[in-house]
Amino acid sequence: MTSAVTESAALVEAPPEELELSAVLAALSDPIRLQIVAQLAAQGEMCCGAFGLPITKSTCSHHFRVLREAGVIEQRMVGKNRFNVLRRDELERQFPGLLGAVLHAHQA
Repeated sequence: MTSAVTESAALVEAPPEELELSAVLAALSDPIRLQIVAQLAAQGEMCCGAFGLPITKSTCSHHFRVLREAGVIEQRMVGKNRFNVLRRDELERQFPGLLGAVLHAHQA
């Protein structure tokens, strides 16, 4: 008999010094991904299913993968749930003011 996994495991993400501006900008150029980032900025950590995105689950997974691989978000698994958090501090250290400018433009 197996028990449910309750420990969290972080998924691999790029170290802050390896973040590339072109990858971050490409990830933030999509309206759905920008919506995800804006929600994370406003609400903090969120489970993948909590965003209420008007797209299929596979497309949603694709967008989260792009954001994770670009270094914009960090994901961790808790059981079968995947939680997302914005890597605000790392992005600010590498690209000062970028995230704030993008979010401000998104709200305008």
